[in-house]
Amino acid sequence: MVYYSEVAKNDLKNILWGLANWEKHPLLYEHAALYVSDIRKEADAICTKFYHRKCTSEQHLKYGEKIYVYKRNAQTQWYIIYDWDEINRIAYVTKILNNYLTHQP
Repeated sequence: MVYYSEVAKNDLKNILWGLANWEKHPLLYEHAALYVSDIRKEADAICTKFYHRKCTSEQHLKYGEKIYVYKRNAQTQWYIIYDWDEINRIAYVTKILNNYLTHQP
């Protein structure tokens, strides 16, 4: 099971708004919604993963202990930061950001 913090829910809303209003190349609302849906599907599948990677970046560690990297394309990676309850197999997504807003060592 995957739960989302209010911050993570807002991140998804902000991603949708940002894609639809991107100055360089805005997406149609339908395409932006599908893009965000893809990110959400990746996050929803975290609890099915066998390996949960620890965060190493200080910027990411302030949001959670684990990180899932969704490589959308050759240029864009989405970092889904979460805390993991191993016993109950529950992921609590706390933050979603991309490689344009962060750096991954």
